[in-house]
Amino acid sequence: RPENKRGGAWMDVCVGKSEAVNRQLPVAYLTCNGSPPVGDDTPSLMTFREVTTLFHEFGHGLQHMLTKATIGDVAGINGIEWDAVELPSQFMENWCYDKATVYGIAKHYETGEPLPEEMFEKLVQQKTFNAGMMACRQLYFGQMDMELFSTFDPEKESIFEVQRRVASKYVPYAMPLDEDRFLCSFGHIFAGGYSAGYYSYKWSEVMSADAFGAFEDAGLENEEEIRKVGMSFRDTVLSMGGGVPPMQVFEKFRGRAPTPDALLRHNGLE
Repeated sequence: RPENKRGGAWMDVCVGKSEAVNRQLPVAYLTCNGSPPVGDDTPSLMTFREVTTLFHEFGHGLQHMLTKATIGDVAGINGIEWDAVELPSQFMENWCYDKATVYGIAKHYETGEPLPEEMFEKLVQQKTFNAGMMACRQLYFGQMDMELFSTFDPEKESIFEVQRRVASKYVPYAMPLDEDRFLCSFGHIFAGGYSAGYYSYKWSEVMSADAFGAFEDAGLENEEEIRKVGMSFRDTVLSMGGGVPPMQVFEKFRGRAPTPDALLRHNGLE
């Protein structure tokens, strides 16, 4: 897409499901802004980041298209609480680190040679590089956001004092400088729809990792068991829509509430 088009990636609705309006199958479309071809002889090739982005957006698409809800306002992704809507999308990203999945698609575009083993290992290893730092960063941002929109009292401290206080708990390196004005550009929580909701990034990671953990428990090489778990995931997370509270949906799939154990393991932090 040309540079004057919107960047980023997203899933959007072409046809929604609603018994009151139509009986058509729901249809979604994905916009992923892949890399353009280089020169005249090379086709458009996807980076690994673009592959994970495609899997991510496809997760949203699956939840839209596989819905069994019949009321439009809660069918597909509609009506799903903010801190759970990223579960299917982040769940799908895990398959990009599954060897069988990657080797099913990763081939040299000219020779057909599979991805070298050492390169796949590097892809897996980079996932955990600085994972602890990133986790602390997201916890820091989420806690700061929640404090600013729940307990912040300008009579007692400034927003920058809140920032330094929260940072002292989560930041494992030097504290923000007195001149630090990061909050002035933290658009997510002031103009991006994440007010008192930034925590949802990390919470969605917990839920999606735990959901993928069900497939790991079944054995990723056991196709029969994976099929059973996949059908259960389809019949719960991907189909129940926003008419059922996300925690009930998750518990119906996993048999219990989510835990951070799988996320810590995936990040190399257990």
